[in-house]
This record gives sequence, C-alpha cells and structure tokens, in this order.
Amino acid sequence: MTSVRSALIIGGGIGGMSSALVLRRLGVAVDLIDIDPAWRVYGAGITITSPTLRAFDQLGILDDVLRDGFSGNGIRVCTIEGQQVGEVPDPAGMPGSGGIMRPTLHRILSEKTRASGATVRLGLTVDALHQRDDQVDVVFSDGGRASYDLVLGADGVFSRTRSLILPDAPQPEYTGQTIWRLFADRPAEIDRRHFFLGGPVKVGLSPVSRDSLYMFLLETCPRRSVVPDEELYLGLRDLLDGYSGPLRALREGLGPRSQIVMRPLEAFLLPPPWHVGRVLLIGDAAHPTTPHLASGAGMAVEDAIVLGEELARGDDLPEVLARFAERRTARCQLVVRNSMEIGRLERAGAPPAEQTRIVGETLAMLAQPI
Repeated sequence: MTSVRSALIIGGGIGGMSSALVLRRLGVAVDLIDIDPAWRVYGAGITITSPTLRAFDQLGILDDVLRDGFSGNGIRVCTIEGQQVGEVPDPAGMPGSGGIMRPTLHRILSEKTRASGATVRLGLTVDALHQRDDQVDVVFSDGGRASYDLVLGADGVFSRTRSLILPDAPQPEYTGQTIWRLFADRPAEIDRRHFFLGGPVKVGLSPVSRDSLYMFLLETCPRRSVVPDEELYLGLRDLLDGYSGPLRALREGLGPRSQIVMRPLEAFLLPPPWHVGRVLLIGDAAHPTTPHLASGAGMAVEDAIVLGEELARGDDLPEVLARFAERRTARCQLVVRNSMEIGRLERAGAPPAEQTRIVGETLAMLAQPI
C-alpha cells in the first residue's frame, strides 16, 4: 500500500484531474489548485485516439466520454478535393478513435473530481516549494502554507512547477506551425477522423458529438500576431481556399461568429528525470507535445494511471518514482519526438504517405500495454 497520505496537484487540467481521481481511490487526501479562478477551458475539440480511449476506460470515464462525445474507426486520408486515397486503420484489438469537446471532457472530469472528495481551490498557484526528507512545504500565491507527502506539477507546457524544481530546463519554442481550430456542425458522412493532405496546409476533421465536429488546420508560417476573435474567420477562409468536399461547405459557413481558436504550436523535449525529491511533473509539464498524434491528453491520463499503480505496489516514494520513470519516459518521449517529426515533414512538404506512415506506426506502438 502507498506510503503517500497527502498530495498537492498543481493544475486542474486533464492530467491533474485524472491524478486526483486515481489518488483518491488510494485513500490519499488531495488538494487540487488551478490558477484560473473560473477553471475555464478553450472551446475547441480534441481528437481521442484508441490508446487514449483505453486510458479513459482504465480511469473509469469511458462510458461518459462515449455518451457525450463520438467514436469512429480509423482515419480516412483524402486529397484537398475530398477524394479518399488511403486509410490509417485502428490498432488491432483496440476500440475506434473518437473525439470530444474540451469543455465537455472538463465537465466530466471536474464533476468526478469534486465527487471524489478532492479539495479544489481556484485562482491559486504556488510561489515556493521547500523539500524535506519526508514532505514538501508549500507556499501558495495567497500567502498560505501547507505540507504534503507528494506534489504533482500538472500545470502544462509553461509549467510554474517545472521552473521551481528545474530552473535550467529548456523553454517551449515555436515549432514553425500555427494551429487553427474550428467547432462546427457535423455532416453525416464525417463519421470518423479525416485528413486532407497534399495542399498548402494540413486539415483534419474529427467528430466530437452526434451533431458536431472539430476541424484543425496546421499552417506553416512565421509566428503570427494576435488576431481579434471576430476576424479569425477571414484568415481561416483564406487558408481553406481551393479545398473542396466537406471543407468547401465549412469554408462557406465561416463568419464573424464562427467558433475559432488560433494558437502557435510550442513544444520541446525535456530530458529526464521529471522529478526532484517528492515533486513530480506529469502531462505537458513533463512531456509537452504538439497535437500531430492527438496523444497529449492520453499521455497525461496514462501518467496518472501508472503513478497510481506504482503507489499501490508500495515502497518508499523514491522507489515509486523510479519505477514510474522507467515505465513512462521512453513512451512519452516517443510521442514528443514523432509528433515533432510529423510537423517537420509537413513543413518540408513531404509526401502524405510518409506523414501518415508515422501516424500509423506510432499508434500501433502506443497500443502496447502501458
């Protein structure tokens, strides 16, 4: 049984809430904090690969995700005219890939987190961490103090926790691509993931509910300036010029009220170890990745599951964290490296088959037990 009796989770995203659920099942007293007083998430959707669906199943939320999201099978690879030219199948023996809106997933996880008995505090972060042999003394941004057996940094790519325990760690860098995300009505024929390759930009469609879809568009460009929300549709409309099939209809439906999010892609490869003493980084704080493999959420949930399994096996925390690192480092770095390699191929204009080959091979590897 675990020797950890109390834990602080810094960051209330997918990885943080998943960790709260796992730790509460082990009887650990959990405080979860998030810097955003409103605990908001962006309104874009996320694609869910087969390994991520498996992770949701292990976490105990798969039925909720399938009820409120969408599950299809495989990826259709199409030309910019919308003609299918290939397919990336699901890994053998795995459930089909899917999608869900981020606010919907956040609602599922946040309701279960509160119901688990975890204490949730918002508008709060950490100013200092002072480690002792058996505990971590924490100074909060509101001046409060507390001590914990374990601290998890689940606070994303720009992690405050990482800067406190690894001040010399690399910083996120712009990868040379900007992602545009659109939430729109789903035509019936979009019943699984679609890639549209061979044009000036890469476009993908993922169903996220019975009636809705999420479109992403990856643009290779210098870092863009901030664009007012009501003007984003103009840029997206220009980028979709020349695309046919379902993308033409989406383009024609764009307007000032379209739900669009545009963000630069930022990532880097953080060498291990991802823990110092009793403070462990998980999710994007440890292995920030680009969305090319749609596996960031899955890796964060897997971190929580593996940590829970290793804590349940017992031993002192240093041994637990060593086993955690042994199981997680290579797998998570595979996702980061291959995601960034797909982005490099896209920027270089590599043939679509070369890009999709890496997607299929990586998803097959991720289908292996975690």
